[in-house]
Amino acid sequence: MDMINKRFKTWEHPKIEHGKLTKWNWMVQYPEGLKLGKYTDIGAFTYINAKYGVIIEDYVQIGSHCSIYSESTIDGKKGQVTIRRNARIGSHSVIMPGVTIGENAIVGAFSFVNKDIPDNTVAFGIPVKIVRKLTEEEIKKLLEEIE
Repeated sequence: MDMINKRFKTWEHPKIEHGKLTKWNWMVQYPEGLKLGKYTDIGAFTYINAKYGVIIEDYVQIGSHCSIYSESTIDGKKGQVTIRRNARIGSHSVIMPGVTIGENAIVGAFSFVNKDIPDNTVAFGIPVKIVRKLTEEEIKKLLEEIE
């Protein structure tokens, strides 16, 4: 059995209640605005504000202590956040309203994501910068892990 199948053999959709920690110690405000795909892995102490919509597609991995905002009360920005299939978000990253993170994209730890990240790219920094495209070999490896 390959790594992903072992990892997600017992995956189940989490019970999500407004403002309460899940069994895995992450939290969603406005869970009615969250669309959560299958085989997602969200790290402990991650906060998701889904008031204006958050879509997390299948096989997405989000590190611990991340913050995903569909609304920012500081500057009044609001908008749906979309994290596409098989994207990976490093620990302690912040994703701002209206951002889309592309399929297979990798966001490094401690990044401030205030703009869209294209498919098949590596991005990190404060603010986030697109560093490079993934190689064909890297994309193949990422896809093999979920197939």
